Amino acid sequence: MPNDCITYQNSGYFTQLIIDYLKEKESLQPLYNRFPKIENFKSQIEEKNSNYNDNFNGNNKREVLAAELEKQYQNFEVSKTTLNNIKLLNNAKTFTVTTGHQLNLFTGYLYFIYKIVSTINLCKQLKSEYPEYNFVPIYWMATEDHDFDEINYFNFKEKRIRWNRESSGPVGRLSTDGLDKVLEVFSKEIGNSLNAQKLKELFENAYLKNNNLADATRFLTNELFKSEGLVILDGDSKELKKLFIPYAKKELLEQTSFQNVTKTNELLKDYFVQVNPREINLFYIEDNLRERIILENGIYKINNTDLQFSENEIVAELEKHPEKFSPNVILRPLYEEVILPNLCYIGGGGELAYWFELKANFETNNVTFPILLLRNSVLLATNKQADKADKLDLTWKDLFTNQKELVNNQTKKKTDFEIDFSSQKEQLSKQFDYLHQLATQTDKSFIGAVKAQETKQLKGLDNLEKRLLKAQKRKLSEELNRIISLQNELFPNQSLQERQLNFSEFYIEFGDFLLEKILKELKPLENEFSILDL
Repeated sequence: MPNDCITYQNSGYFTQLIIDYLKEKESLQPLYNRFPKIENFKSQIEEKNSNYNDNFNGNNKREVLAAELEKQYQNFEVSKTTLNNIKLLNNAKTFTVTTGHQLNLFTGYLYFIYKIVSTINLCKQLKSEYPEYNFVPIYWMATEDHDFDEINYFNFKEKRIRWNRESSGPVGRLSTDGLDKVLEVFSKEIGNSLNAQKLKELFENAYLKNNNLADATRFLTNELFKSEGLVILDGDSKELKKLFIPYAKKELLEQTSFQNVTKTNELLKDYFVQVNPREINLFYIEDNLRERIILENGIYKINNTDLQFSENEIVAELEKHPEKFSPNVILRPLYEEVILPNLCYIGGGGELAYWFELKANFETNNVTFPILLLRNSVLLATNKQADKADKLDLTWKDLFTNQKELVNNQTKKKTDFEIDFSSQKEQLSKQFDYLHQLATQTDKSFIGAVKAQETKQLKGLDNLEKRLLKAQKRKLSEELNRIISLQNELFPNQSLQERQLNFSEFYIEFGDFLLEKILKELKPLENEFSILDL
């Protein structure tokens, strides 16, 4: 089967904002720092280096970061590569590439895997291009999110496997109680093959032998990528948040994010704005509580509680307990870039869309804005599916087409005669040109009659063309149904596979080869779909 190139821009699955970014549209250039090209990373390194290696309250950022990571990993079996990467963070010539993701149950959708691999592979490419520096892949766990309903399930062969329980507060702190029942359901679905046993063991070790969701997710992700040097970071940390105190204080007292992001969103008025800022973009967290901080008449109130603080009290609380202040989606990117020596953030289209809103806020806070890279997108296809496509004379470009358009195109392609009455319509229009000229020479009432008759006959040809297409679809129904069936296999629910399926569905069949193949093939700086034959 021909491996024709499917660019993100032509795939039909990305918003106009992302398409324009990939085209480097001039109007968007004020919203990002540097476009993700390998040659642009040298300047990014120099800029980040100029404002990252500073001290806060006598503490070196790199030392705080490395020490906190060692603490977070102390109860985990870690590869030498990962341990070495953590130690390298103390080195002024070490920089990070970061992706972030929610704590989705058993990784959630496939694109979680692709985000991590994009991050790992970009670090490898950067090391090859700039060998005098070190590059560490970071997975930032969104442990402080509280949208449990977004993460408490994963799909396996058209069945949604869900963790049913109540939840409030930061999901990373959530107890893993009850996940044994989820494993029971999952085990019945996957059978008893060797790969199935590996998946059961992976789930059990991750979720039944760790006490909270943050540790479970760290264990799971570490097991999947333990040989690649991936460093997994939990931002729900007092020591790390100490480094963020000046920025959180500025947010509380000056509401800088609201002002900057609101102004920037005017530049995005021709697109869908991903998120809107609040006046204060911080939550207050404590145990199972994560609620917005609201400023009313000089008093800082914690939403849905009786807690409130004066200005002096909220600042004192921040300085004494920085761990109780949690940045929201607007402010979390700033937090990440303050504590990490980061060069590039890798995310999906939706993530990049809200990052585009933030550059002015970074500039106000004198923090380097990272390069923004769209993560790899992947279509996994088995040899059997590729053979089917060959027999049906389909290209990958065909299969990416909207299903209605695909069926129409294939019907016309497989028909020996033209299902296109354009020439007949053109001839008809020429005949009516004479009648229009004639009409101008007689009573005006005739003009209307000519126009009405032309419209009627052109519409008649349209209807005949549609009926002919429909008749051919019936005649070719068996072959067209095979085409539809194949596309539905590759694009479940007529959506991208990576946004519907879990990695386990492929691991059952292909085992460790699945991750090996993905790691080998993904090229993060190429804006093309990776179509991987398994």
